[in-house]
Amino acid sequence: MAYMTTAQALVRFLDNQYVSFDGQENKFVEGIFTIFGHGIVCGLGEALDNGRGGLRVYQGKNEQGMAHVAASFAKQNNRRRIIACSSSIGPGAANMITAAATATVNHVPLLLLPADTFSTRQPDPVLQQFEQVDSLSLTTNDAYRAVCRYWDRVARPEQLMSAMINAMRVLTDTAETGAVCISLPQDVEGECYDFPEEFFKKRVHRITRIVPAPEELEEAAQVLLEAKRPLVICGGGVRYSEAGEALEEFCERFGIPFAETQSGKTACLSSHPWNLGGVGVTGNSAANDIAQKADVILGIGTRFSDFTSASKSLFGRDARVVTVNTSRFDAYKLGAVKVVADAKLAIHGLGAILGEKGYRSGYVHEVKAAKAGWEEEMEFLSSYSWGDDFKPLIKAGDPSTIPEFRLMTGSNLTQTAVVAKIRKLIPEDAICVGAAGSLPGDLQRMWTSDCRYSYNMEYGYSCMGYEIAGALGSKLAEPEREVYAMCGDGSYLMLHSELVTSLQENKKINVLLFDNSGFGCINNLEMSNGVGNLATEFRYRDRAGDLLGGLIPIDFAACAAGYGVKTYRVTNMEELEEALEDSKKQTVSTLIDIKVLPKTMTDGYGAWWHVGVAQTSKNEKVRSAGENMQKNLEKARKY
Repeated sequence: MAYMTTAQALVRFLDNQYVSFDGQENKFVEGIFTIFGHGIVCGLGEALDNGRGGLRVYQGKNEQGMAHVAASFAKQNNRRRIIACSSSIGPGAANMITAAATATVNHVPLLLLPADTFSTRQPDPVLQQFEQVDSLSLTTNDAYRAVCRYWDRVARPEQLMSAMINAMRVLTDTAETGAVCISLPQDVEGECYDFPEEFFKKRVHRITRIVPAPEELEEAAQVLLEAKRPLVICGGGVRYSEAGEALEEFCERFGIPFAETQSGKTACLSSHPWNLGGVGVTGNSAANDIAQKADVILGIGTRFSDFTSASKSLFGRDARVVTVNTSRFDAYKLGAVKVVADAKLAIHGLGAILGEKGYRSGYVHEVKAAKAGWEEEMEFLSSYSWGDDFKPLIKAGDPSTIPEFRLMTGSNLTQTAVVAKIRKLIPEDAICVGAAGSLPGDLQRMWTSDCRYSYNMEYGYSCMGYEIAGALGSKLAEPEREVYAMCGDGSYLMLHSELVTSLQENKKINVLLFDNSGFGCINNLEMSNGVGNLATEFRYRDRAGDLLGGLIPIDFAACAAGYGVKTYRVTNMEELEEALEDSKKQTVSTLIDIKVLPKTMTDGYGAWWHVGVAQTSKNEKVRSAGENMQKNLEKARKY
């Protein structure tokens, strides 16, 4: 037996957890991120100070930010290494809830250890305690229940053992992984118990490949054998299964094109002849054109979010759907013929059956033509800039914003041309990180890479503020690679505190900040649906009392320079090229403040997105948007 505090036992247990995948074994828990407060410092803090073993302690600057770092770290490690996150009670714990939801939606393991109020209730109400008058057993940490895959409260020291074993069960489950919350009352953290030594022995959690059932493979293969124009949707499950090469060989062998979701991007090579690129609302014309005409959709490792399926309107109603997923829940989507299995094993299994039957799709020149059309569009997007005859791609919005912004900043840069230039100049194996706004659309369409796992886009929750924290998480996972955070000005203002942590850890990240004076993506959305220019651009309040005064000039480079970051401000292509080249030479984190003209992002390409448009309005534009919504709903699948 080992007599120790609950917190000491927790640290010792975490230090002895390992995972094994395809015969490769590695330590699972790298360390613990924390922002110490009164609820955690004397319990878990003492344990980490006096006996953390091989765990590394990281100091966060914002609880949500540090948890995003940890989630990105896990994703870049293909879910086989994690950093736990601990916080104090109250606001510290509440700050991590957004990150918990982000991890759970994206099926990324995230272990959260928020402190809690006293189990004895003796000092209630303790500092930062939220008292629920109808139940004193409820605390801030109960809010985690809605956004975690597993939740537990360790109200007695001996409960730690079952709580942590279940935590590891969920964190290492390919189908059920996500956020796990183990709530730690601050008095229980310091209480002692005789823990059995076997609890602390090295424990190897085997991440096994789920073998497909033969009858499910046969049923799915039969659907594919009847297909003339099938399309594969490559989702995040392909990445985590490390099945990219298997999928490429499968598609090439049977003449089947494939398209990528945000999570699936760079699981396969961008240059592969059957790779159409991004699909759906943020997809390109090549993938969406083929998707609309496909008679069978084979979704591998995708949960078919509304952006992937264009709110269930992209695929024809008569098109049959086949799914491969470790999650039975996701495999059932779109009324699919399902294969509940590991992506790589299912691809090999389907390939064996199709090969035996001599299958080949009916595509002749369609895939090559679709790709050629998109390449022509890419050339335009990559080269155009401001001129007297310039016409913004976006159909919505007040075009007067463009010359106003140009007058304020002196910039002539379009967002799409900047994205193309960045891709051309940064290292081929660099990791691109993003999350929200208009950049995910530009990047899913325009970003290419033949270096696997070089695209870390959080778009399941589209969480603003993930970008910079996510870049640090990727850098901690792969310190030898350059990492670039693609960040809008709105996201930067929302959460950039872990930029300071990157300096503290001597882990260089590069922030490419696209400043267009506002939430440009939502500005386009509101105005394209008839809503006025309401609270989406960064403007002063005018004399009429509206937020429609002049644009607010912000020097983001000056802001970051105060932290000790190497910064640049660019307004033309020559300055951008110089900044990108010089940033490669730096040893500290960098930030390039790129002033990009509003309304110059990509848009459309045949995909519709269902948003809640008002069904009645005095505004004719709103009524028109409502009519358009009804027309698209008539074409969309009902479930």
